[in-house]
Amino acid sequence: MKYTDLTSALSLLNTIDKLAGLGDKTIEVMLDNSKELEIPKGDTINNDGKLSKYLYFIMSGKARLYYVDYAGKNITWSFHFNDKQSTLKNLCIVDYKSLLPNASGNMHIEAITDIRLLRIGRRELWDKFDSEPVMEKCLHKLYEHSFIAAYGRILNLLTQSASERYNHMLRHEPHLLQMFADKYLASYLGIEPQSLSRIRRNLKSSPSRRRPVEFSGDVRS
Repeated sequence: MKYTDLTSALSLLNTIDKLAGLGDKTIEVMLDNSKELEIPKGDTINNDGKLSKYLYFIMSGKARLYYVDYAGKNITWSFHFNDKQSTLKNLCIVDYKSLLPNASGNMHIEAITDIRLLRIGRRELWDKFDSEPVMEKCLHKLYEHSFIAAYGRILNLLTQSASERYNHMLRHEPHLLQMFADKYLASYLGIEPQSLSRIRRNLKSSPSRRRPVEFSGDVRS
């Protein structure tokens, strides 16, 4: 597959290799079955109700994965970027539900800035299972990571108050505050921007609450 910047693609996959243990053979297969995409700021990849054919890995820029709730409100599920703060969940952009065979997705990918993506066909990867067992091991790791990330996200949304979710973000993802606008951060926390401002004011005026609270039973992705 042709790339405008093969070095960046290799660097990305090598980073993922360190996080998920891909191995040289898997990296080679991914490169052979992938394509580099450029998505301009503001554009969206719509996967709602569709079978997802691809896995995406972000090479540069900032994006978010979001869904639309019952009231028509956009809720940010995760943030995606490629820098020293990135984890596998930041690098890999995928609708977790669509990882299941024949399951349609519910998520959308929005380019917050101009972004470059490495798009890898799922079918091509599946076809490699029989000939390359390492591919099955690789995708199993992605499934495992996706489950842990999704479980932790759901647990935070269901069991924590808005202030607790904000404190959790301060403790585990403080870099997000410098990278993304308040409207996206509020959406990530499941609140309105004015509520985010109120939480910040309360923390600033309450010395005992300035330090983020650490919660037992946190699931870290």
